[in-house]
Amino acid sequence: MIKKALLAISIIILQTSCQERSKTDLAEVHWDRDMCARCVMVVSDRQNSVQVRDPKGKTYMFDDIGCMVLWFKENKIKWQNQATIWITDVDTSKWIDAREAFYSNGNVTPMAYGFSAHKTKESIPKDRDVFTFNRVVEEIIKREK
Repeated sequence: MIKKALLAISIIILQTSCQERSKTDLAEVHWDRDMCARCVMVVSDRQNSVQVRDPKGKTYMFDDIGCMVLWFKENKIKWQNQATIWITDVDTSKWIDAREAFYSNGNVTPMAYGFSAHKTKESIPKDRDVFTFNRVVEEIIKREK
Protein backbone atom coordinates (compact mmCIF):
# COMPACT_ATOMS: atom_id res chain seq x y z
CA MET A 1 0.00 0.00 0.00
CA ILE A 2 2.77 2.45 0.90
CA LYS A 3 4.59 1.64 -2.37
CA LYS A 4 1.45 2.46 -4.37
CA ALA A 5 0.98 5.74 -2.52
CA LEU A 6 4.62 6.72 -3.09
CA LEU A 7 4.32 5.78 -6.76
CA ALA A 8 1.17 7.90 -7.14
CA ILE A 9 2.82 10.87 -5.43
CA SER A 10 5.93 10.48 -7.62
CA ILE A 11 3.80 10.44 -10.78
CA ILE A 12 1.90 13.56 -9.72
CA ILE A 13 5.12 15.42 -8.93
CA LEU A 14 6.67 14.35 -12.22
CA GLN A 15 3.63 15.42 -14.23
CA THR A 16 3.36 18.84 -12.62
CA SER A 17 7.08 19.55 -12.93
CA CYS A 18 7.04 18.70 -16.66
CA GLN A 19 4.06 20.89 -17.55
CA GLU A 20 4.82 23.41 -20.26
CA ARG A 21 4.88 27.00 -19.09
CA SER A 22 2.22 29.18 -20.68
CA LYS A 23 3.33 30.75 -23.92
CA THR A 24 1.89 34.08 -22.79
CA ASP A 25 3.26 34.31 -19.23
CA LEU A 26 5.64 37.06 -18.35
CA ALA A 27 9.20 35.73 -18.42
CA GLU A 28 11.67 36.38 -15.65
CA VAL A 29 13.70 39.50 -16.36
CA HIS A 30 17.41 39.60 -15.60
CA TRP A 31 17.82 43.32 -15.09
CA ASP A 32 21.20 44.70 -16.10
CA ARG A 33 21.98 41.43 -17.95
CA ASP A 34 19.21 40.89 -20.54
CA MET A 35 19.86 42.75 -23.76
CA CYS A 36 17.55 44.65 -26.08
CA ALA A 37 16.70 42.54 -29.13
CA ARG A 38 17.18 45.55 -31.43
CA CYS A 39 19.93 47.82 -30.13
CA VAL A 40 21.69 45.23 -27.94
CA MET A 41 21.93 47.59 -24.97
CA VAL A 42 21.50 46.12 -21.51
CA VAL A 43 17.91 46.35 -20.25
CA SER A 44 18.03 48.20 -16.94
CA ASP A 45 15.29 50.86 -16.99
CA ARG A 46 12.48 49.41 -14.89
CA GLN A 47 10.09 52.18 -15.99
CA ASN A 48 10.23 51.86 -19.80
CA SER A 49 11.13 48.25 -20.64
CA VAL A 50 9.14 46.04 -22.98
CA GLN A 51 8.80 42.29 -23.17
CA VAL A 52 7.38 40.47 -26.20
CA ARG A 53 6.30 36.81 -26.35
CA ASP A 54 5.92 35.30 -29.81
CA PRO A 55 3.13 32.74 -30.46
CA LYS A 56 5.61 29.88 -29.86
CA GLY A 57 6.58 31.26 -26.44
CA LYS A 58 9.97 32.82 -27.17
CA THR A 59 10.65 36.04 -25.27
CA TYR A 60 12.30 39.21 -26.58
CA MET A 61 13.34 42.12 -24.36
CA PHE A 62 13.53 45.78 -25.36
CA ASP A 63 14.88 48.77 -23.47
CA ASP A 64 12.39 51.20 -25.05
CA ILE A 65 9.07 50.83 -26.86
CA GLY A 66 10.66 52.53 -29.87
CA CYS A 67 13.15 49.67 -30.22
CA MET A 68 10.29 47.16 -30.16
CA VAL A 69 8.29 49.02 -32.82
CA LEU A 70 11.26 49.35 -35.15
CA TRP A 71 12.39 45.75 -34.54
CA PHE A 72 8.97 44.50 -35.67
CA LYS A 73 9.17 46.72 -38.77
CA GLU A 74 12.80 46.09 -39.71
CA ASN A 75 12.50 42.34 -39.32
CA LYS A 76 9.10 42.16 -41.03
CA ILE A 77 7.69 40.10 -38.15
CA LYS A 78 4.57 38.35 -39.41
CA TRP A 79 3.31 37.34 -35.95
CA GLN A 80 3.30 40.90 -34.61
CA ASN A 81 -0.49 40.97 -34.07
CA GLN A 82 -0.41 37.61 -32.27
CA ALA A 83 2.42 38.61 -29.92
CA THR A 84 1.83 39.15 -26.22
CA ILE A 85 3.40 42.49 -25.28
CA TRP A 86 4.05 43.89 -21.81
CA ILE A 87 5.54 47.21 -20.84
CA THR A 88 6.46 48.58 -17.45
CA ASP A 89 4.23 51.28 -16.00
CA VAL A 90 6.35 54.42 -15.64
CA ASP A 91 4.80 55.21 -12.23
CA THR A 92 4.86 51.76 -10.57
CA SER A 93 7.41 49.78 -12.63
CA LYS A 94 4.85 46.95 -12.76
CA TRP A 95 4.28 45.05 -16.00
CA ILE A 96 1.06 45.95 -17.83
CA ASP A 97 -0.51 44.97 -21.15
CA ALA A 98 1.15 47.27 -23.70
CA ARG A 99 -1.86 47.26 -26.02
CA GLU A 100 -4.22 48.32 -23.22
CA ALA A 101 -1.89 50.92 -21.70
CA PHE A 102 -2.10 54.68 -22.14
CA TYR A 103 1.02 56.56 -23.16
CA SER A 104 2.41 60.00 -22.54
CA ASN A 105 5.05 61.75 -24.62
CA GLY A 106 7.98 63.96 -23.72
CA ASN A 107 9.51 61.49 -21.25
CA VAL A 108 13.15 60.57 -20.77
CA THR A 109 13.45 57.00 -22.08
CA PRO A 110 16.53 54.84 -22.74
CA MET A 111 16.59 55.38 -26.51
CA ALA A 112 14.93 58.83 -26.45
CA TYR A 113 11.68 57.84 -28.18
CA GLY A 114 9.95 59.60 -25.26
CA PHE A 115 6.84 57.43 -24.81
CA SER A 116 6.11 56.02 -21.36
CA ALA A 117 3.24 53.71 -20.44
CA HIS A 118 0.57 54.25 -17.81
CA LYS A 119 -2.01 51.78 -16.57
CA THR A 120 -4.67 54.49 -16.40
CA LYS A 121 -5.32 57.59 -18.43
CA GLU A 122 -5.80 59.57 -15.21
CA SER A 123 -2.18 58.98 -14.16
CA ILE A 124 -0.88 60.97 -17.13
CA PRO A 125 0.07 64.56 -16.22
CA LYS A 126 -2.42 67.12 -17.55
CA ASP A 127 0.28 68.90 -19.58
CA ARG A 128 1.03 65.74 -21.60
CA ASP A 129 -0.77 64.30 -24.60
CA VAL A 130 -2.42 60.88 -24.24
CA PHE A 131 -1.62 58.20 -26.84
CA THR A 132 -2.93 54.70 -27.51
CA PHE A 133 -0.59 51.82 -28.34
CA ASN A 134 -1.44 52.03 -32.06
CA ARG A 135 -0.83 55.77 -32.12
CA VAL A 136 2.57 55.31 -30.44
CA VAL A 137 3.50 52.78 -33.13
CA GLU A 138 2.45 55.22 -35.86
CA GLU A 139 4.38 58.11 -34.29
CA ILE A 140 7.59 56.12 -33.92
CA ILE A 141 7.47 54.84 -37.49
CA LYS A 142 6.72 58.36 -38.76
CA ARG A 143 9.75 59.77 -36.91
CA GLU A 144 12.09 57.19 -38.39
CA LYS A 145 11.20 57.98 -42.02
